[in-house]
Amino acid sequence: MFKGHPKGLYALALANTGERFGYYTMLAVFALFLRANFGLDAGVAGAIYSTFLGLVYLMPLVGGIMADKFGFGKMVTIGITVMFAGYLLLSLPLGGDTFAMLAMLAALLFISLGTGLFKGNLQVMVGDLYNDPQYAAKRDSGFSLFYMAINIGALFAPTAAVRIKEWAEVSLGYSGNDAYHFSFAVACASLILSIAIYYIFRPTFRHVEGGNAKKGEATAAPVEELSPAETKQRVVALCLVFAVVIFFWMAFHQNGLTLTYFAAEFTARSSEGILSLLFNVWNLVLVIIGVYAGFSVFQSESKKGKLVSAGVLVAVVAVLVYKALNVSGSVAVSAPIFQQFNPFYVVALTPVSLAIFGSLAKRGKEPSAPRKIAYGMLVAAVGFAVMAFASVGLLTPDAQAAAGDAATFVSPNWLISTYLVLTFAELLLSPMGISFVSKVAPPKYKGLMMGGWFVATAIGNWLVSVGGFLWGGISLTVVWSVFIVLCLLSALFMFVMMKRLESATE
Repeated sequence: MFKGHPKGLYALALANTGERFGYYTMLAVFALFLRANFGLDAGVAGAIYSTFLGLVYLMPLVGGIMADKFGFGKMVTIGITVMFAGYLLLSLPLGGDTFAMLAMLAALLFISLGTGLFKGNLQVMVGDLYNDPQYAAKRDSGFSLFYMAINIGALFAPTAAVRIKEWAEVSLGYSGNDAYHFSFAVACASLILSIAIYYIFRPTFRHVEGGNAKKGEATAAPVEELSPAETKQRVVALCLVFAVVIFFWMAFHQNGLTLTYFAAEFTARSSEGILSLLFNVWNLVLVIIGVYAGFSVFQSESKKGKLVSAGVLVAVVAVLVYKALNVSGSVAVSAPIFQQFNPFYVVALTPVSLAIFGSLAKRGKEPSAPRKIAYGMLVAAVGFAVMAFASVGLLTPDAQAAAGDAATFVSPNWLISTYLVLTFAELLLSPMGISFVSKVAPPKYKGLMMGGWFVATAIGNWLVSVGGFLWGGISLTVVWSVFIVLCLLSALFMFVMMKRLESATE
C-alpha cells in the first residue's frame, strides 16, 4: 500500500496533516467562540462562519495564479507564514469589543489567504511528483494516501479543541471566553510542526517546487508543450468536472448542516451497549490500527513483519473485545460528535479502497478518474437514500419541535451508516478529482486549475445553505430527495460526457 511512491509524498502529506489538524481544531469551536465572546446571534455568527469557509476555498484560485508565476514552493512557504500570523492573532485574548472584532476579522483574512497560498499549491506539488514515468501509475493511490493524511488531522481535532479548552478553564482558571484562545493557539503549534517537516524533508520534493531553480539544484523534467486545441480540450474537461464537484460538496457538506440538525432533533441522545464504544475517538483509533495491521499481515514481505503485524492485530482485537464485554451504562450522544465518523471512515477505508483499485489495475480494469467521480455521485445518492428511508414516518422539523414528549427519535445507527456510505462517495470523488486535475491541467495553468477545483468547492459550500432553507415545514423525505436527485443528475451528466472527459487524459 505504501510502497512504490515517491518519498516526497510522505513529507508533503505530513506537512499537510499538521496544518489540517490546526485548521480543524480552530474550526471545531469557532462558531461557539463567536457567540460566546462577542454575543452574536446564531444568524450573524453563521454568516461570519460560512463566509470564512467560502474564502478558505476561494483563495486557492489566487494562490494558484501566483504560483504559476512565482513557483509552488515559494507560495507554500509564504502561505504557512501568513496563516501563522492569522492564528497567532486569533489566539490573543483581546476581549469582546470592537477592536477585538476587527482583529478577529483580520485574523480570518490572514488564515484564508494563507490557506489559499498553501493548500492548492501543495497538492499541485504532490501531483507533479507523479509526472516521473516510474510513479505515473501510482498517481490515484498517491492522492488517496495524501487525502488520508488530511483526515488523520481532522479525526483528532474536535476532541483536542474541547479538551484543551476544558484544561484552560479547570487547570489554569481562565474564563470560558478566554479559554477558546488556547484552542486557536494549537493551530500555531501545528503550523510550526508543518513547516519543520517541510524544510527537513525538502530535498525529497524540491524538484517540483517550481520557480527559478538555483545553480546546482535538481529541476523537474521538461514537460511537453500542448497545442492550443489540446489546452482548450483539457480546460473544458476540467470545467465539466468542476461543475459536478459543486453539487457533490453541496450535498456532502450537509454533514455540518441538515445532518447535524437531524442528529440534534431526531436522533437518540444516548447510546448503550457496544454501539456506545463508537463515540470514543480512541476506540476508533484502535479500529484503524487493527485495519492497517490486518493489511500489513498480507502485504509485508518479511516473516518478521508479518508476525509483528499479526501480534498488533491480535492485541487490538483483544482490547476491543474486552471493552465490548465490559461495557456498561450509557453515554451521552451530542450532535457534533457525529463529525468524527467521516474522517474515521476515510482513514480506515483508504487501504480498502487502494486494495480494490490495485486489484482492478493489475487486471487492467481500473476505472478512469472521471468514471470514479461519476460512481461517487451515485454512491452519494445512496447515502441520502438511507436518510430518506430513516425519515419515513417522522414528523417535519417544525412539528418535531412542537411535539414535546410525543417527539420520535431514531437510532444513531442511521447517521453512522449514512456517514459510511457518504465516505465511500468521498473516497471515489475527492482524491480522484484532485488527481485528475493534477494530471490533466495544462502545464502553464496547473496552479490556476487547482485553484478552480477549490472555487468549485467554495461554491458548493455556499450552496449548502439550501438545505437549511428546506429545513422546517417540509417533509424530511423531500429534503433528502432533493440531494438524491442532484447527485443522480450529476452522475448522469458525467456518464454522458465520459468519452470527452476520458479523451482529455490520453
